[in-house]
Amino acid sequence: LVQLAESGGGSVQAGGALRLSCESRGRTPGGYCMAWFRQAPGREREGVASIYESNDMTYYADSVKGRFKISQGNSKTTVYLQMDRLKPEDTALYYCAAAYGKYCGDWTGYDYWGQGTQVTVSS
Repeated sequence: LVQLAESGGGSVQAGGALRLSCESRGRTPGGYCMAWFRQAPGREREGVASIYESNDMTYYADSVKGRFKISQGNSKTTVYLQMDRLKPEDTALYYCAAAYGKYCGDWTGYDYWGQGTQVTVSS
């Protein structure tokens, strides 16, 4: 059973930065698409960033391009989301997700999800 655990959320002021981590267990790294999603109160969950762990190909939502960066650790069991120049509209519950062998440019079709970590950005 694949398990994902997010950490690193918190409260920051606008313009600040946070780094989220997603630790994965129960899978053999290689061939997975790993992604970050977020869901703000009253809004649908949306894809933020994804990475194909075999070749480091990355994809980003337009709203975070140039401010967020997704990366993976050397062992490929941890995925990071570096979030810079945070805005109040980035406030949301951030989830890590994983799927084997899928196209990372498509935000649908993820099989495994973490519990989420809260990010709050104040103005």
